[in-house]
Amino acid sequence: MTAATSFLVGLIGEGITASLTPPMHEREGRHLGFEYDYRTLDLLELGRAPGDVGALLAECRDAGYAALNVTHPCKQLVIPFLDELDPAAEHMGAVNLVLIRDGRFLGHNTDWTGFRSAVLAGLPDAPRDRIVQFGSGGAGSATAYALLTLGVAHLVIVDVLPERAQALVDRYAPLFPAQEVVAGTPQTLGSDLATADGVVHATPTGMKEHPGLPFDVTALAATAWVADIVYRPIDTELLAAARRRGHQVLDGGRMAVGQAADSIRLITGREPDAERMRAHFLELLGDDAALSAAATGGRA
Repeated sequence: MTAATSFLVGLIGEGITASLTPPMHEREGRHLGFEYDYRTLDLLELGRAPGDVGALLAECRDAGYAALNVTHPCKQLVIPFLDELDPAAEHMGAVNLVLIRDGRFLGHNTDWTGFRSAVLAGLPDAPRDRIVQFGSGGAGSATAYALLTLGVAHLVIVDVLPERAQALVDRYAPLFPAQEVVAGTPQTLGSDLATADGVVHATPTGMKEHPGLPFDVTALAATAWVADIVYRPIDTELLAAARRRGHQVLDGGRMAVGQAADSIRLITGREPDAERMRAHFLELLGDDAALSAAATGGRA
């Protein structure tokens, strides 16, 4: 009997000790027949600055890591330390996965592919001609790129920082010249929402720490769908409000699972079972909610 192939993988970022990525990777890795060890490298706990990401890459390479996921605030900072960059990651200017091959660092982005597969799986027949997206930060960059690769003809990007939305428009418009990518304005938002086939929400609003609604769902056409990238909670205020009005919705868990599955594929060369991973992910979220309720005496 041959020994199982082993993979040592890590996650670099700030405030990541409660991340669900390690257990997702480890369980699916075991299902695929690997010895899979996934460790968090929290900059805050390590006492390291985000600018130390290059040194951390070198330390992990020397320690035998096969790959590193990268999250906030290092997705852009890591790029100068890479030997090779996947074209999509170069277009987005962000990396969330670094493969270590023969001592070289190869940068990829599975956030956009994770959202793309989420849309295809969760909204397979939904129209995608006119889309409004809220948020143009790191996650918004990935979701917008995914939407444009799916052929969205007219994408309106809205952000509380108009200059950030315009910067993303300026980045993507030349890459997709046959499609219209514009920054939304307060003056046009009402009509943009009323005529949208769907809305993508890519800001922190709706997370436990940032409750609330990013926009008024009553402004949507009855046939519009709503996608959220927030997954803690999995059923955000936005999705609940949209569902009550009869809109088709897509939860943020599908993107989270999708990016993890795509990372595992690139790391191991094997095809993960995305539906099995989603079931595990929802199980982990259930455990997370139970622990949270216990810590607060059962209060939500």
